[in-house]
Amino acid sequence: MTAIGQTSHQAPAAGSSRPILLFDGACNLCNATVQFIIRHDRKGIFRFASLQGVYGKNLLSTLGMPDITPDTSLLQANGKVYQSSESVLRTLRHLGFPWSLSFAFILLPARWRDAVYAFVARNRYRWFGKRETCYLPTPELKGRFLD
Repeated sequence: MTAIGQTSHQAPAAGSSRPILLFDGACNLCNATVQFIIRHDRKGIFRFASLQGVYGKNLLSTLGMPDITPDTSLLQANGKVYQSSESVLRTLRHLGFPWSLSFAFILLPARWRDAVYAFVARNRYRWFGKRETCYLPTPELKGRFLD
């Protein structure tokens, strides 16, 4: 796992340049976020995998991050992997206007952004609940999920 402030890693070469978002499949907030991204991803570029799934675990192992906890989101895009607040901001940037305006927060120090992210991550199960099983996509969306 990387220290706060070290949010990007070189990713292994992938067969597609489409961004991949790895998320906590048991977290209601994370699943709602994935649904939000699907609704606002006009071009359908994002693909998704849960951190607990086979694809997510394999990618983390390949990146040398097998012990990462599910309290972070990871975005693999443009040959790099971003985590925590940078993952969120870069994801919103891909969604276009008005969501891309939030990318201005990248100007704040990473430790501040990641502190807010960590606070929400620590409390997400208490505030939003937890699923016993991971989200199962509809047949129409199945192709966007890698697990």
